[in-house]
Amino acid sequence: MSAAAAAIRENLTRLRDRIAEACIRANRAPASVSLVAVSKFNPAEAVEAALAAGQTVFGENRVQEASAKFPPLRPSHPALELRIIGALQTNKARDAVRLADAIETLDRPRLAAALADAMRKEERRPALLVQVNTGDEPQKAGVPRAEADPFLRLCRDEHGLAIDGLMCIPPAEEDPRPHFGLLAELAARHALPTLSMGMSADFEAAIACGATHVRLGTAIFGARPAPGPG
Repeated sequence: MSAAAAAIRENLTRLRDRIAEACIRANRAPASVSLVAVSKFNPAEAVEAALAAGQTVFGENRVQEASAKFPPLRPSHPALELRIIGALQTNKARDAVRLADAIETLDRPRLAAALADAMRKEERRPALLVQVNTGDEPQKAGVPRAEADPFLRLCRDEHGLAIDGLMCIPPAEEDPRPHFGLLAELAARHALPTLSMGMSADFEAAIACGATHVRLGTAIFGARPAPGPG
């Protein structure tokens, strides 16, 4: 085993322990939280090392990068789950539907329409999460807080989309807990079971607020390589 693979294995073991401890503190079962390994910009070898360490759920930002990395791995890893966690262009909707098991970044009507059309054509339905911009940050993707309720209704009523849950990325300079609480309240109003929230710096707080999926990248793979072009 290479040093890099050994480090990934050790990091995953440590993080699983921390997730379990956070669940116990929150009176939750450790199995109620799924660790999403954010493998963006990391090579297939890093994904293979994580798979060898028992990790099966991965998050990628770019459809193009994911499409080069994951299809070759699926035949020998049938439990592999790929989640698109980056902003999704409408012209990539069909590729995302064909490739992913979940799309976490549904955030606008045009994308809802594109995904509904792609799912009809592909006869495939990945899980869908609506990304909410809980901090109403102009530079960040996601549905503004005030528009989240009507957008969820539009997805269901106008486009016939079954929404599985919500995702957020709180403002980096703020306490994330109010943002996690807001997302949990919105999910409860709409009876949505999935909450993707919490990253390497704040996942324990997210678990305390009800996260079902935490997205960890650098804590597993180390500092990310510089992104490639495209």
